[in-house]
Amino acid sequence: MHAGAVAIFLAACNDAVSPSSPDLSPSSARARAVANVKMMDACDPATFAGVPGGCLRNGGVTFDQFISQVSRLGRAPAWLFAPGDLYLEDGDEFMATNVGGEVHTFTEVEEFGGGIVQPLNQLLGLTIAPECQALAQADFIPPGGSTPAEETEEVGDEHYQCCIHPWMRTTVHVRES
Repeated sequence: MHAGAVAIFLAACNDAVSPSSPDLSPSSARARAVANVKMMDACDPATFAGVPGGCLRNGGVTFDQFISQVSRLGRAPAWLFAPGDLYLEDGDEFMATNVGGEVHTFTEVEEFGGGIVQPLNQLLGLTIAPECQALAQADFIPPGGSTPAEETEEVGDEHYQCCIHPWMRTTVHVRES
């Protein structure tokens, strides 16, 4: 399982975009800060060495521990988006920043689903989310990288997930300003 999962990780991930800085320009009548979702993980660099881009952190969860956690818990607890729920007003801006050691995606999906790593989908009993099948190079966010700031455009809930680690999820709740 370990070698197969590493091979899928290798095939699933690519080089990613470079970091961007938040846009703090005024929106509507007041200046608004850009809300930030943190993409987090706890990969161990020695055992995640076969993953594209490797792992750029010191210590943490070994690859075997990671697979064990996903098998037992349906997730690896240290791999998450924080916050899990983000509350904004229409017209507010938000972005995601990868503060972990691995590459992640921050992909808007209609409904949460599986990602592009088939062994993880099998462990979790998930079917790939359609939006994860249409990823571009710029969708892969390296450690230290960020997505461009995005303005909320309509009231309601928007779902985002990592298309590599599909339990990494957040819902952006947008209310009328």
